[in-house]
Amino acid sequence: MAISVIRFQDNATARWGILFGDKVAMLDDAYPTTGDLLRHGQDNLRRLTPADATLPLAQLHILSPVTGNQQVLCQGINYGSHVRESGMDPDKIGFNTIFTKASSSMCGAQDNIIRPAHVRLLDYEIELGLVLGCDLTGPIKAEPDNLHKFLAGVTIVNDISARDVQLPQTQFYKGKSYRSFCPTGPVLVLLDAAEWRRWGELRMQLSVNGVVRQDAHCGEMLFPPHKTLTELSQVHDLFAGDLIATGTPAGCAAVAPGKAVMFIMRHFMTDSTKWRLFTKKGARNPRYLQPGDEVVAAISTEDSAIDLGAQRNRVVAR
Repeated sequence: MAISVIRFQDNATARWGILFGDKVAMLDDAYPTTGDLLRHGQDNLRRLTPADATLPLAQLHILSPVTGNQQVLCQGINYGSHVRESGMDPDKIGFNTIFTKASSSMCGAQDNIIRPAHVRLLDYEIELGLVLGCDLTGPIKAEPDNLHKFLAGVTIVNDISARDVQLPQTQFYKGKSYRSFCPTGPVLVLLDAAEWRRWGELRMQLSVNGVVRQDAHCGEMLFPPHKTLTELSQVHDLFAGDLIATGTPAGCAAVAPGKAVMFIMRHFMTDSTKWRLFTKKGARNPRYLQPGDEVVAAISTEDSAIDLGAQRNRVVAR
């Protein structure tokens, strides 16, 4: 049965617990990191019952369930719909695009998203986050039926992006790593072997000011979790508690211009002119996030048997 693990502020200490409805059962032990909790605290988590849930969720300051010491790895262009809105052909994406995001960009599911003063094209990307359950320091062969051997659970990630930094400067890391650019949580849902086989049924929905912008099922991924784990393990050490953000579907604010415009920009404009026009046009696009906007991101199966909860973040200007 899926277990909703939550991390919250208790006076000056970060504590862990399990969410039962609208109340939280707190663990006695204060594990300092997500990796520590997953390595040493899962048995203690499973001993908690609804009778232990005495803390009202509404009164708690919810923290990211992935702690700042953990790695954040990301997949790009991993949904055909997003590939198309980015001006590319999904049938020609023959490789898994991987990049990193600063762990300091993570924030809680109710925290503000802070738009830096120089950023005008602030975008959103709802993503399914995979959380490692063990250390992978050598090549492994993951399969659709053995994900539970390597992954502990899932969480919601919003990969906030400064498009006017990311694209003109070709700086994915820089454009996506400002502090607060990775709302994570509210919960880390631990899954058993049978539940892991349902990951593709998870439905992602993101709205801005009550208007749905993104709506897709995770099963639409081009490179599913087992392929990504296998590939990453060939080149990169991963550790319990690390986070993999698996890409976003269509519906982002940023979209590629038409083919004719793309041809003109590619062949008749300098890069500086091209990106100046991109930024100028983007400034007129009302879909980019503005201070005061509220972004709500939710992921669950249709039957709610696996429910990752909902983020509710407000955009503020620095």
